[in-house]
Amino acid sequence: MYLIAGLGNPTRQYDHTRHNVGFDVIDALAEKYHISINEKKHKALLGKGVINGQKVILAKPQTYMNLSGESLVELVNYYKLDPESELIVIYDDISFSPGNLRIRESGSAGGHNGVKSIIKCLNTQRFMRIKVGVGEKPKDWDLADFVLGRFTKEEREHLEGAMERAAEAVCYMVNGEVAKAMNEYNKKVTD
Repeated sequence: MYLIAGLGNPTRQYDHTRHNVGFDVIDALAEKYHISINEKKHKALLGKGVINGQKVILAKPQTYMNLSGESLVELVNYYKLDPESELIVIYDDISFSPGNLRIRESGSAGGHNGVKSIIKCLNTQRFMRIKVGVGEKPKDWDLADFVLGRFTKEEREHLEGAMERAAEAVCYMVNGEVAKAMNEYNKKVTD
């Protein structure tokens, strides 16, 4: 079984912001694989289903971004999952332009507070992740204002393609083909 968690902030005011791109990808996966996200437990909205022959739990932590680890550690412990091989975390990254993905098997938080929380709560940096580019913060902008802002129409179009590619990458990853996913989807697609 795999836990696939998209990071974001609960409440409507954050819907479709840069910081909530993880939630958007989870919604795209739910739609593509006909998984209803209709349970609320372990501080998350959950849906159970099958992706590429593998049982999965789709999760949208409801703790607010900076406390995402609180929800994920409860889920990992309850379902007795190995975070190093059965957890995939999807989140925003300001290092890449919208439309680009970066898949990794492990790594640091890279300044992302949601990932810092997960690393702290799980006590490991070794978990699979899909970083979704949301664009670089403009020079004179506050980081919080930028990531809590919405995409332009053009950026949103790039993002739609990225969400589809992220869903495809998940198919490889749940079948143990992380290297194949990295080779296929870590290519730069937009400027």
